Amino acid sequence: MGNWLTARRPRRSHTSHRRGYAAVLAGGVVALMAGLAGPAPATAADPGRPHPVDCPASVGAQATCYTGRDGNGAYYTIAVPRDWNGSLVLHAHGGPDLGAGSDPRRSMEDLDRWSVLVDEGYAWAGSSYRRGGYGTRMAAADTENLRRLFAREFRAPRKTYLHGQSWGGDVAAKAVETYGSRGRRPYDGALLTNGVLGGGSRGYDYRVDLRVVYQYYCRNHPRPSEPPYPLWSGLPKDSTMTGADLEARLQECTGLGSAPTDRTTRQQRNLDDILAVTRIPERSLESHLKFATFTFRDIVDKRLGGRNPFGNKGVRYSGSHDDKTLNAGVQRFSADPTAARDLSYDSDLTGKVSIPVLTLHAIDDPTAFVEHEAAYRASLRGAGRDRHLVQTFTRENEHSGLSKAEYANSLAALDTWVRTGRKPTPASVAAACPAFDATYGTGCFYDPRFVPGEYASRVRPRPGGHSWPAMTAAQERSWGRVPGVGIAP
Repeated sequence: MGNWLTARRPRRSHTSHRRGYAAVLAGGVVALMAGLAGPAPATAADPGRPHPVDCPASVGAQATCYTGRDGNGAYYTIAVPRDWNGSLVLHAHGGPDLGAGSDPRRSMEDLDRWSVLVDEGYAWAGSSYRRGGYGTRMAAADTENLRRLFAREFRAPRKTYLHGQSWGGDVAAKAVETYGSRGRRPYDGALLTNGVLGGGSRGYDYRVDLRVVYQYYCRNHPRPSEPPYPLWSGLPKDSTMTGADLEARLQECTGLGSAPTDRTTRQQRNLDDILAVTRIPERSLESHLKFATFTFRDIVDKRLGGRNPFGNKGVRYSGSHDDKTLNAGVQRFSADPTAARDLSYDSDLTGKVSIPVLTLHAIDDPTAFVEHEAAYRASLRGAGRDRHLVQTFTRENEHSGLSKAEYANSLAALDTWVRTGRKPTPASVAAACPAFDATYGTGCFYDPRFVPGEYASRVRPRPGGHSWPAMTAAQERSWGRVPGVGIAP
């Protein structure tokens, strides 16, 4: 195919931007595998090998797509562009999904959502993880397993980048720390978008607060007529409550789904108090309450054997119409130290980073608050590794998808950094975006001057919650010697 830089599709209006890499590559030529026809077809004897499938419409005929299932039971999807640039993006998806097994549709849906990375000439691979439910190290291991599978079945990429979205940002960051700092590094860089980068031991404290504040005002989750259970458990393990059931209770208490003029005075006051105290946007209140219900049950019951990793003792709630009464009446509890340790070991980040990491975060993200970025920077700074980090912010207000031009621009900035050693700045990343927007037309919304407030400015800290990283590398090594530590796959 010749040089991967000149083999790009000519329709790309930002080709000249990408050719800035050519001097660094010194005329390097990529001899891609003959025709890149892909691996041999899977057979009954080797069902885990990738087999060709139709690509999503967003990818179309520009790539060949494959699906398969790895040895741990994780379904995956791979896309190899016909004009492959020789590099691979490993995608870590968010969630977590709560199904019992791996979802064969998830990775294909993710390819459809982030097809822009294939448009940019990168091979793409995403795992659906071996099961639903929480498990950051498990998901990182499944992502690493897919990288090895790709290299074995296709060819070793010239550069391999991690992309993590939402909880997948935590997964990708964990993969960087777990696999990216020993000997020959398998990953060259990481792009983390709208990531949950505060880790599990602190990253869900605002949902703990939501759970207790909601119950104080609403008294219907559980109802007085229902068997009581600790709110930190989310739900009893045998509960048959559905998402629709929870929506009905939220509506009953707050009128969330009604126009303000159709809410009762009591509903409006309940809603106002809950939003003011928890600092959660109205539009994402339902999704956060579902997480604090169904995902908490998964974490506590299925992953931690019924032990409580959460606490809110010592937290003072404010912003309501009567803070004194609220603080006197809200449910209080302390974490089980072993449960807190296991959740921390599984999902907290040490900041032990030795490759370039670029983040992209919407300032008004209603799900993974932008203050997660402050926690991540503090973690890397605490580990003496913040030189490996560049953070960018956009004036967007969505969580699950940002501008395609920004995704393409971010990956190009990361790629340039890796190949040249020249670290970008938020301003230089923003300045490069219009060249990509000329192709995608989805807008560039960077705010190079924005700096998020510390995590504690948005999420009420527990004792010791101002210090980062939440788990040091020394703690990780020590805990790693404890039999059965963490969340089992």
